Amino acid sequence: MAANIAILQNRAIEERYRVLVDAITDYAIYMLDTDGHVSSWNFGANRFKGYVESEILGEHFSRFYTPEDRERGLPKKALMTAEAEGRFEAEGWRVRKDGTRFWAHVIIDAIRDARGELLGFAKITRDLSERKVAEEALKRSEEQFRRLVQGVTDYAIYMLDPDGRVESWNHGAQRIKGYDPEEIIGQHFSRFYTDEDRAEGLPAKALEVAASAGRFEKEGWRVRKDGTRFWANVIIDAIRDEDGTMVGFAKVTRDITEKREAQQALERAQLELFQAQKMEAVGQLVGGVAHDFNNLLMAVLGSLEIARKRAGRGQDVVDLIDHAIQGAKRGASLTQRLLAFSRKQELTLEPVDIPRLVNGMAELLQRTIGPTVEITTSYPLVLPHALSDSNQLENALLNLVVNARDAMPDGGLIRIEARTRMIGDREVPELASGDYICLSVRDEGEGMDAKTLSEATTPFYTTKGIGKGTGLGLPMVQGLMAQSGGCLRLKSKKGEGTTAELWLPIAEEAVEPISTTEVVPSSEPDGRKLSIMAVDDDALVLMNTVIMLEDLGHSVTEAHSATAALSLLRAGATPDVVITDHAMPEMTGAELAKILHAEYPQIEVIVASGYAELPDEAGKTLRRLQKPFSQRQLNDALVANQSR
Repeated sequence: MAANIAILQNRAIEERYRVLVDAITDYAIYMLDTDGHVSSWNFGANRFKGYVESEILGEHFSRFYTPEDRERGLPKKALMTAEAEGRFEAEGWRVRKDGTRFWAHVIIDAIRDARGELLGFAKITRDLSERKVAEEALKRSEEQFRRLVQGVTDYAIYMLDPDGRVESWNHGAQRIKGYDPEEIIGQHFSRFYTDEDRAEGLPAKALEVAASAGRFEKEGWRVRKDGTRFWANVIIDAIRDEDGTMVGFAKVTRDITEKREAQQALERAQLELFQAQKMEAVGQLVGGVAHDFNNLLMAVLGSLEIARKRAGRGQDVVDLIDHAIQGAKRGASLTQRLLAFSRKQELTLEPVDIPRLVNGMAELLQRTIGPTVEITTSYPLVLPHALSDSNQLENALLNLVVNARDAMPDGGLIRIEARTRMIGDREVPELASGDYICLSVRDEGEGMDAKTLSEATTPFYTTKGIGKGTGLGLPMVQGLMAQSGGCLRLKSKKGEGTTAELWLPIAEEAVEPISTTEVVPSSEPDGRKLSIMAVDDDALVLMNTVIMLEDLGHSVTEAHSATAALSLLRAGATPDVVITDHAMPEMTGAELAKILHAEYPQIEVIVASGYAELPDEAGKTLRRLQKPFSQRQLNDALVANQSR
């Protein structure tokens, strides 16, 4: 009875063991007899070897080996080792039923009875193909990286342990620092620092920064094996394992001594050149601006002086006041062109009647150039309108006439002519093919040689001497022409005078001829009476703006800063419109407008500025009024604002 119970218990244990083994699918677990024939087979073996139990029981296990391994007798050697030593373990290629190979980890254990007799073998196989592929890829990557690092000779690339001792050394480090690998591996990297830097503890500080911030980068002196110094760019990166533990540092050093010396020499040369050019340019600019403004002031002051005398006698002075206004406007235009020298000038392109524009400037031109120079004009009976900015074109023409006068110190004749011409493809490199008007100014002066002619449009280049010209006139004219879709062309020979040609595109549609005399608005302007807040930090400008607004019939509140304007608004002021200067301390007009749009969206804002451009984010949305502005321009801005 007891024997039967023991048999049943053993069978139960064997069944549980079989269920357990069959449930394992990641391992092939099976038994071999003493000759190596398969005597059991689990589901794991079925899954990655491909054989079902009925196909493989009784077959020799050597069929799982590659033909090469079978020829070398590896299956037999594996069993002999397991029998002799009790266990065999190895990795290698094995073959599935379908002929494909996989990388396997194999364990064979010898099974013996209580007397030590060999009963067979227990064999466990695991498919490690994915790990093998990853290991091979990692091995190739590491080898490629090693070759890459060793092949770099312009950089010293090496590893440090967490304490700063050298663990690897590439050919670049050997070339730059002078140490062979066997001399430096295991040594502390601080030996590359100067005595002064070691005394200040810089090596330790570098590792501390790299460990805490992940990266350290700096330039400084380093020392080679022979004691010579070189200027180095140094980068130290902290290296951590997957759990964040510090495992060391990667260090890259580059010798930039020659680059530093070349940069220092270049900076010294540039500084010396800059100082020389700055002094020359300042002298030309200050004297030249004074010269150009004096020409305009002559017209303004002369007209006002005569007007004062006539007014005392009760005579009509309107024409003289108009001339003074024209001169002042051209002075404002010159200021805008100076600002536009470093900024893109906003032009108002419109059809321009060239003969009417020139005729309207005739008296101003004659007064500007003096009695020793004569001006003649010549145009065809029918001349299309040109596309340009009339104000800027007047200023450009005045500039060319003054240049022509200066080229004839003993007097002479200036010819202003205009004609139409069709330009073919690539006939004039600066122009696209099409129809143009050529407005030319020709003098009988001394002319220019080839070198002077080639440099005539170079900024700050002038032949007039200190105080006689800025060297900006022709560059500004050239810029105006380029922005208008035309070009400036100069023709000159030594002793034969100079011709300056302004090539302007023809306007598609003509409008009413422009008037060179501005009409001041009456006291009954267009539009309803408004409540206006005027903001400007310049008291004189603010007073002038208030006077013009009140003369137009509007009620005006004054504010001397953007902050003061906000205080008035928050205290209850409710203007219809805020007219604000842009360039003010603490808060600009554009910044004030942004606040007003957010807090008081019902208030319209007009920004007045003498600068060529407002900030990008404001310039696209704000309504602008160009300084200096006339009462008519101020009124037009308000009327346009009401119609929006």
